[in-house]
Amino acid sequence: MTHVVAETSEGSYGFLPNRLDCIAPLTPGILTFNCEKDGEIFVAVDEGVLIKTGNTVLVSVRSAILGTDLATLRSAVDKEFLALNEQAQQVRTVMAKLESSFLNRFRL
Repeated sequence: MTHVVAETSEGSYGFLPNRLDCIAPLTPGILTFNCEKDGEIFVAVDEGVLIKTGNTVLVSVRSAILGTDLATLRSAVDKEFLALNEQAQQVRTVMAKLESSFLNRFRL
């Protein structure tokens, strides 16, 4: 692999072999990597983590879609991953309200 470009909470970052080792939290977006054999490869990814040590890059995400058309992959990120994150946030908000209400009843 010659390079990796990933979207993090701090923006897009490029990772090169034999540079600083790091761990980066991934946000829903397009992960791009370039292999000498296969050329540039695009993957739509959900939230996860990227770990780079030496020449090794490990990526762990909730879900991923491999593709060649960037517009289709970007649409998949918007529809599949970001919409799910909004729904998960709404569920968390409702659960927090329920928990708060439940705890308030014990305080009375």
